[in-house]
Formats: sequence, structure tokens, C-alpha cells
Amino acid sequence: MRLASLIAVLASVFAAPVVACGQDTDCRVGDRIYRISLPEGHNAGDPIGAVLWSHGYRGSAEGVMRNGSLRKMVHDQGLALIGMQGIDGSWNLPNGPGTMDSTGAEEFAYYDAVIADAVARFNIDADHLVASGFSAGGMMVWNLACARPETFAGFVPISGTYWLKPPETCAMPVASIVHIHGDDDSTVPLDGRRIGETKQGEVSEALASYATHGKFAEPAKDTTAMLRCEERSNATGAILDFCLFEGGHSFRTEYLGHGIDRLRAAGQL
Repeated sequence: MRLASLIAVLASVFAAPVVACGQDTDCRVGDRIYRISLPEGHNAGDPIGAVLWSHGYRGSAEGVMRNGSLRKMVHDQGLALIGMQGIDGSWNLPNGPGTMDSTGAEEFAYYDAVIADAVARFNIDADHLVASGFSAGGMMVWNLACARPETFAGFVPISGTYWLKPPETCAMPVASIVHIHGDDDSTVPLDGRRIGETKQGEVSEALASYATHGKFAEPAKDTTAMLRCEERSNATGAILDFCLFEGGHSFRTEYLGHGIDRLRAAGQL
């Protein structure tokens, strides 16, 4: 009887499913991974929107999940947080150092795959997705806004823009973008800087290019306790905001919160 009981226990252990991925465990898609954190008490049967966060240079999805302030802010917004993972902590972007010939297609396919996987595994609502990220992650977000505007409700790039220059054309429909940047950033300056064979792009050029692409109106100024903003909109209801904070190359979760609030106020999220 004891032997039979032991066999039953062992059988149940080895038949148990692999531990599900999530905040502390990698979710694998092909040869890439991501991590995800859902609000406490969330009912797995209910669809939920998400912020797909792209880390800065040498960052990781694991590092994203260690940011308790970021997780809390996103959860308080009623959204899941998805930590994306660049290859060796970097993003394969057009005109980047060592990736001058890249089209970004490899990264765009990775984001497509993560979204499909998260929808299937976690009932993520594909109609309520925000792409955001800091520094090199902000560069990733600008490229997504140009190449995958229909995939996201909006984009909140922070302290990052295109390498070298904006693309010649962007896909339709026009996206909603809230760009946030430090007014004294020396790591990713507003006017860019040379790095190896390439250059960080100028934020003003990215904004001007997208304003033309989306037929955005002239900007109106708005000031909050944290940010000095120029806000534009177009006939479709999309928004294009440029917000500055006092300081250098840094990030506060409240900046992302502001971007999400702006997208909601515009009816995009």
C-alpha cells in the first residue's frame, strides 16, 4: 500500500505541467523571451490591456520586472506589464551602431510574436496595447510607431528617438505618440550626438516628420507639475505630444502614467 501510494505521488509530480511563465519566469517565443506581470487579483478569464515596455541599453525583461514602481503604476492603470527582451540587451534597429543595414524587421516580428503569445496565454486584449520604453527602448518605440501603428493604441517613447533620421515613409493609420524627454539630457541629447559610424537622431526632426505624415495641427502648450508639453491632434483624433521635464537622462514612472492618461483622454486606449 505504501509502495502504491509512493508511485501515485511520483506519477502526479512528473505528470504536473511545467511552471507557467510570468513575472519571475521567462515566456519563450521562438529563440526570444519576454516576461509579464498581471495586476493582483486579476481574473484570468477577463481580457486585459497591456504596456509593452522596451528596456534601455544592456537592460533585460528581468530587470523590467524588478522595477516595482513601474509594475505598480501600470497595474493601477488596469493594465498588464510586458517586459520585452532585446538580444544581448540591445535592439536591432535601422541606422544603429553595428546595425546600419537593418530594416528592423527582426524586431518587428518579435513584437508580433510576443503579442500573439500573450493573447493566447494570458487573454491580453490586443485592442488595448501601449508601446513604451526608455532610452534605447524609446528608439525601439519610435520605430514601432512608424512600422506597426495599427498594432498599438498608442506609443510613449521616453528619452529616445530614431537613429540618424526618420524613415522616408511610415505605415498607416496614423498613430498617437506622446514623446517625453529631459531638457538637459547629455546621453541622448534632443539634438542627438555622434556614436561610431552613426548618430542619434534629432527629436525635433522625428516630431516634424510625423506631424507632416499625420497632418497634425499646430501645437498648443500645456504645463503640469512635472512636464512642459506641446500637444497636437489631427482630424482622426490621434495625438502627437512633445513633453519636456527638467533634468537629464532619467525616468520616472509618472511620465509613463502621463502618457497613458493622455492616450485615454484622447479616446485611443
